[in-house]
Amino acid sequence: MVSSMAEGLIYDIKLSSVGPGTVTEPDMVHEPSDMDLAMKLHYLKVIYYFGKQAFEGLTTLKIKEPLFMVLNYFPVICGRFRRAESGRPYIKCNDCGVRFIEAKCEKTMDEWLEMTKENASLEKYLTPNQIIGPELGFSPTVLLQYTKFKCGGMSVGLSWAHVLGDAFSAAEFLNQLGKVVAGEKPNRPINLAHLKTKSTNSGSPLTNMEDPLSVKRVGPVGDNWMTVNNCKMEAFSFSVNATQLSHLQSKISSNGTDFSPFEALSAVIWQCIAKIRRESEPKVVTICKGMEQNKADGNNQLISVVKAAYPIVEANPGDLAVLMKNAALDQREKIENAIEKDNGVSDFIVYGANLTFTNLEEAKLYEFDYRGEKPSYVSYRVDGVGDEGAVLVLPGPPKNGGRTVMAILPENEVTELKSELKTEWFMI
Repeated sequence: MVSSMAEGLIYDIKLSSVGPGTVTEPDMVHEPSDMDLAMKLHYLKVIYYFGKQAFEGLTTLKIKEPLFMVLNYFPVICGRFRRAESGRPYIKCNDCGVRFIEAKCEKTMDEWLEMTKENASLEKYLTPNQIIGPELGFSPTVLLQYTKFKCGGMSVGLSWAHVLGDAFSAAEFLNQLGKVVAGEKPNRPINLAHLKTKSTNSGSPLTNMEDPLSVKRVGPVGDNWMTVNNCKMEAFSFSVNATQLSHLQSKISSNGTDFSPFEALSAVIWQCIAKIRRESEPKVVTICKGMEQNKADGNNQLISVVKAAYPIVEANPGDLAVLMKNAALDQREKIENAIEKDNGVSDFIVYGANLTFTNLEEAKLYEFDYRGEKPSYVSYRVDGVGDEGAVLVLPGPPKNGGRTVMAILPENEVTELKSELKTEWFMI
């Protein structure tokens, strides 16, 4: 298949599939956890930008070869969804593989990155935009897009269905791919112990429970796993270097309390968005972050809510940071119960149910090593964000020691937020 998009900037697009090099045992299935199913309408989109040395001289076959091996260790992502008699989704591990896409860009990498500073939405053309559905049995859960720039640089775009796992799981997959490229074996077993030979239904559903604050019930969407917004959403990103970060943390320090970069940045952005929304300022926000011992597979991040009892606009940002640091209420069990109550068939969103702040500072995004080269820059976003919006705090390039912030918000708020941040806090 050959097509073009992005007004001709991206062209010569070719699609194929890559599966594992060995055959998974027949009739093996994976049953997503309740937390996995809570995330099924969200998709992680990651773009790794590499200099030309990483892929120079490689043919398509040479790029695919290490994928055959690494996919042996990830049988679940090569499967396809089915539904049990109860309607609860499960994955049949049938080795259908991941989608593999090749494309070219008429711009150099530097030119492209400069363009995305003004229009971050352009980056959607470097990651596949396919969702799961409407035919579950034919929808891949993972798609990879290799885009070659005019200068010889390459981007590796990953579309990862959040139902498979969180950002830490997605990073684990590509970091293991890098090990295979280097001639090493992935430091994880080909573990089929968590797979079953048939789908089992859960027991009697829970009843008479209210949905937790951290999620929003939508749909039903059936087998078309996407949510529909009431407004157009827009993504934009900005970088905060180590000096700016240190200044910010010092400026909002409250009664000697020190804040992490995530807490400081989130508090400031929370207040800026409250100023924009005025009477509808968000007094309840959701926080997503990795757990101290985050597992390599599945959705294991901690999801909590923070409630403020006072006007956000008038608050000291340090007080908001204190709330985020000390007053977050764990929602995991309540979310799991909400999914279990309906036996996994109801549809929810997490990101954007409330204004959502996601801490990805510890995600190993810059450890994806390809032939001795690491990415010069990594971009990250979430698709399927609800109308309240989401803010992701990511590690910045190692050389500057700062952070990258990606915001996905209603289109009419983006310009105002940029202005608020520029006037009050950063030159972005």
